[in-house]
Amino acid sequence: MKQPLGKVCYIGGIVLSIWIGLSCLFCVKTFANDKTITIEDSWNRNVTVPVSVKRVICSGPGCLRYLTYLQAQDHIVAVDSIEAKKTQFDARPYALANPQFKTYPLFGEFRGFDNPELIVGLEQQPQVIFKTYGKMGYNPEELQQKTGIPVIVLEYGDLAGSGRKQMYQSLRIMGRVMGKVERAEALIAFFESHIKELQNRTSSISETDKISCYVGGIAKKGPHGFQSTEPLYPPFLFTNAANVAYDSSKGDANLSHADVAKEKIIEWNPERLFVDLSTIQSDPKATAIYELKNDPAYQSLKAVKSNNVYGVLPYNWYTRNFGSILADAYYIGKKLYPKQFQDIDPAIKADEIYEFLVGKPVFAQMNKAFNNTVFQRIVVETK
Repeated sequence: MKQPLGKVCYIGGIVLSIWIGLSCLFCVKTFANDKTITIEDSWNRNVTVPVSVKRVICSGPGCLRYLTYLQAQDHIVAVDSIEAKKTQFDARPYALANPQFKTYPLFGEFRGFDNPELIVGLEQQPQVIFKTYGKMGYNPEELQQKTGIPVIVLEYGDLAGSGRKQMYQSLRIMGRVMGKVERAEALIAFFESHIKELQNRTSSISETDKISCYVGGIAKKGPHGFQSTEPLYPPFLFTNAANVAYDSSKGDANLSHADVAKEKIIEWNPERLFVDLSTIQSDPKATAIYELKNDPAYQSLKAVKSNNVYGVLPYNWYTRNFGSILADAYYIGKKLYPKQFQDIDPAIKADEIYEFLVGKPVFAQMNKAFNNTVFQRIVVETK
């Protein structure tokens, strides 16, 4: 297991053990005096938490994103290391809308590698720890035992396939704990209404009129090149697009991220190409854009020759960005079927989505970080 972030200054291992033990006893005693409720988390664990929760931490990819969606981000008392990290690129709207996250104390490393010693040493003790991707990083049960703080595990889910049910369940669980039940339902209604609108705009397009397309460069625990894709890419799914990487015979297997063979992309020869701009984080000679410009095989593609290559917001950035997924869907719909989306300005639509989800319009900020290539044609053909 990867070592947790930070070292706690102490005199001897015995002193540290006593200190942690006393801290945990204090947490439990304080907690026991509160009125409590029992919550069933995503792992079907019954977890007892205070009726009124004012102090929390969010562990794991996307966990703080959900808390921000619920308008409860001011209740955090610490963050994991990704929130404090300074990078050239950042495609997490929830973090861009809340720069104060960088000023909070740390409780552990990103991807769920929590540090119990740091947690029990926080000046403001969390009453609840929310944790996504429970099998990643520190074990939730062990974390609860070592800190004396209830840990609620949430399945992050997705907007595609069965993952949407998991996503909505997690929003409802977190919403109940944080006293944000109405906001959770408003979020679910928001996603459902946008998905329905996108599908309604494109549902009448016949199979023969659909334009074949492919998205490459999708991140998966880091940046990737053009062969990295999502067979059930939600923006294609919502706009009834002809995603060449989707295989109807595979069923739920399409939910998995895929690294497809270059030969298959050449064989598919899609009419439109979309580049997930997370690829820009890669080595300059390993990005999807560089590959399209410099690989003779890709230069033969129909979309490259017709100058139909476009940049879209990153899909994965500390797991899936649901606001960006919706924003990409409107842009992709407009590129594939202009008549059905003639009333849509993708940048304006993106900020409408971000304002509802994270409280601020952050499209321009992200676009600037990605060299103003978001929702733009990318010229990759070489003469």
